[in-house]
Amino acid sequence: MNNQISKLADISAASTRIIAGLMSGTSLDGLDIALCEFSGSGFETRFKVLHFITFPYAESFKEQLKSISFKAEVSLQEVTLLNAVIGTYSAELILDALKLWDYPVDAVDLIASHGQTIFHAPFSLHQKISYPDATLQIGDGDHIAVKTGIITLSDFRQKHIAAGGEGAPLAVYGDHLLFSSADENRILLNIGGISNFTYLPAGRDASLVFSTDVGPGNTMMDQFVQLNYPGKYYDQDAAIAKSGTANEELLSALMKNEFFDDPFPRTTGPELFNMAYLQAAQNASSQQGLPPEDILASLCEFTARSIIAAIRNSINDQSFQVYLSGGGMHNPLLVEKLSEGLGFGLRNTAELGIDPDAKEAVLFALLANECVAGGDINFGSRQGIPSVTMGKISLPY
Repeated sequence: MNNQISKLADISAASTRIIAGLMSGTSLDGLDIALCEFSGSGFETRFKVLHFITFPYAESFKEQLKSISFKAEVSLQEVTLLNAVIGTYSAELILDALKLWDYPVDAVDLIASHGQTIFHAPFSLHQKISYPDATLQIGDGDHIAVKTGIITLSDFRQKHIAAGGEGAPLAVYGDHLLFSSADENRILLNIGGISNFTYLPAGRDASLVFSTDVGPGNTMMDQFVQLNYPGKYYDQDAAIAKSGTANEELLSALMKNEFFDDPFPRTTGPELFNMAYLQAAQNASSQQGLPPEDILASLCEFTARSIIAAIRNSINDQSFQVYLSGGGMHNPLLVEKLSEGLGFGLRNTAELGIDPDAKEAVLFALLANECVAGGDINFGSRQGIPSVTMGKISLPY
């Protein structure tokens, strides 16, 4: 037997596994690395986050990523080159993190790398009858495995699509195993570039779990700031949006899109919610001359209203608690609007034992743990949540 296959079998059978989860989202702002210790699988999963760090990307690297991301037409040569570059860069950052933590490389069993999404194309977006749902993440797992010497799992979303899903959101798998409660209905709301939530009804019945993308999270606000405020990448503490006033005519136009009428579950990305979308809404509402602070206030309100509407339309009159994660939870104006619209205060996943900034990286580490040691959870036959394990395995030697 190949000694790496034998090693993988030993990792699968071990009582504990050390897994480094990597996440870089559609905000293109950096790489999150969570070093986790897992034991068990499924509902018997136990974990500890040993270390967590975010490495911000340099501005020049962000610009490289932006040049090939979320656009229908880009340089295929640049995509090909960055596929290897991102893999190698991710490996370097993992090694830097382990050195910083004084943690031995050979003590890490697995790496779970989400990769960098450069285009997400569900059928609802591309509308090409003879083509399926599709998505593309780059940052090749073989480069990570070879450069670090650690078995790497990557490209998780392709299996989801192959099994009948849309490739997103994947958080439902980890949310169900880690955060389900016997007696509390919970919504795990993640506000990254795109907003998504998982509904976890009390009782831990996998067939009742529900997960969907909602619409824009930070992506349109961040894009607008980057376009109109040189040197800024986001509206820190919502300072600009707080100085403006949301415009109802623009908001009405922003909310008029077929995406918001699509049944749940649904997926989306910056391919739809971008500055072209904003410009079209301004034209439709004759609001081209709004001051930038009013536009940003409107975009913040747009994110809040789309989240509130999705939650209310899918949960109906049941009582529930919302737990936040993702960069949007640091936007005080957005959180205030969500609390007002839902009628109660929001919590975050720190109350459930996970740093909300680390949650997505931890969840991909969990997906790797399930791939090698679990895989027995049945989500039923509903569209959008196939009962599969995910992750392609790259051996270092």
